[in-house]
Amino acid sequence: MAHQTTPDGTGLAAGARPARSWKLGFRIFRWSTYAVALATLLLIFHKAAPPAVQTSAQATARVEEKLAEVDHELNSGEPATLRMDETELNSYLVSHLELEENPASVPPASTPPSSDSGKTAVPAPTAEETRQMRSNVRDVKVQLVADRLRAYVVFRVYGRDLSLQLEGHLGARNGFINFDPTSAQLGAFPIPQSSIRNAFGRMLASAENREKLRLPDNIADLHIENGELVATYK
Repeated sequence: MAHQTTPDGTGLAAGARPARSWKLGFRIFRWSTYAVALATLLLIFHKAAPPAVQTSAQATARVEEKLAEVDHELNSGEPATLRMDETELNSYLVSHLELEENPASVPPASTPPSSDSGKTAVPAPTAEETRQMRSNVRDVKVQLVADRLRAYVVFRVYGRDLSLQLEGHLGARNGFINFDPTSAQLGAFPIPQSSIRNAFGRMLASAENREKLRLPDNIADLHIENGELVATYK
């Protein structure tokens, strides 16, 4: 094996320095990977601040009145359109989902009368659906921005609260709710758009998950328009 002479006269194998450099590079790469993983976890577990949205009992009552009007029009055999602004939508969610982070500060208004024809504007969630929602989801806030929906959701995972922010276009397709995400953030960690769409695609591949997104038969369209949620009934 070839040797080179060091200043003190001792011999050094030619492959020693490259070997040491390789080990040093590997250590730097390994610790850099640990640092990136740690930073990612810190960003994910950093709970984002909730958006400022308005809620009120008056807004909840307005929604109930609108739903009653829609039921009346449907019972008369006429098409109907329901419009909810951001305050009305969040107030309705607070009063009906009864999430732990949102105690019933907005009491639910009276339930609209059921129609004889079986058509209702918005079907109430079952007791089991409400229980599952409360056991996992801690908070829900929705912003309606132009033609986009921006959702802020806090859910509990292994005893920790994680925040998820989603933004995209809401719609209806073949009788199901359709959501085209444009951006997402888990905690403070941004999620690439391609990853979001792949996740949605895998979720919808499950028949059980897809069934949860089924719309009532009498809803023809659902979208966001000029900062309002618009549901068109047939």
